[in-house]
Amino acid sequence: MSAFVLKLIAIFAMTCDHVSYLIFGTSSFLNYIGRFAFPIFAYQISEGYIHTSNLKKYFLRLFIFALISQIPFMLFLSMFSNPLRLNIFFTLLFGLGAITIYDNLDKLEYKNNIFHRLYQGLGILAVFSISYISSVLKSDYGYFGVLIIFSFFLFKNHKFLNNISYIILVLIYYLKNLLYSSTNFYLILMICTIIPIFLINLYNNKKGKDTKYFLYLFYPLHLLIIYAIYMLINL
Repeated sequence: MSAFVLKLIAIFAMTCDHVSYLIFGTSSFLNYIGRFAFPIFAYQISEGYIHTSNLKKYFLRLFIFALISQIPFMLFLSMFSNPLRLNIFFTLLFGLGAITIYDNLDKLEYKNNIFHRLYQGLGILAVFSISYISSVLKSDYGYFGVLIIFSFFLFKNHKFLNNISYIILVLIYYLKNLLYSSTNFYLILMICTIIPIFLINLYNNKKGKDTKYFLYLFYPLHLLIIYAIYMLINL
């Protein structure tokens, strides 16, 4: 499965997730499909870091579209909840920053292995600090988003550890809701959030068709379209 196919799956899932609030005004079965989206986007950030030819431009592109997408995201959120949150591009940006800092510290040359472990520890501390900041700033998926991006990068060459670490993070993320929910809604959400790791395992390291800025543009545009339809319906 190429990166292009994975992105199409993620875009379809994300659209289902967001359209759910337009049709039903609240959570629905479409949100189950929507859980497929973010893990794939998170994995693509890890892959993007590894394969990009210009990291500065990669950061800048994410930052620009994070700014562009913020108003459409807030308009969309105003349909059903508090709009004072940061959109998914900020989460992806935080995740990219986390793996960049960790990787740069990990790659430093050391005369003593103790210093290597020390700087690795500082890298891990930086990752957790960024994930905490992401939650405080209320970026979409918060700490969970940053940590799974980092996890995908950290275990990129170890499929088993990659799968296990991802599943553990998903379990932690849903634990509170599972304990206090009287329905199976969050249990199904959790299962649907785990499923994408098996799709990611089918990735064949091929790019496929070049989508370039399609995903970047699709995100704010589809949010604006959904909000416009919502406003027309509620005139």
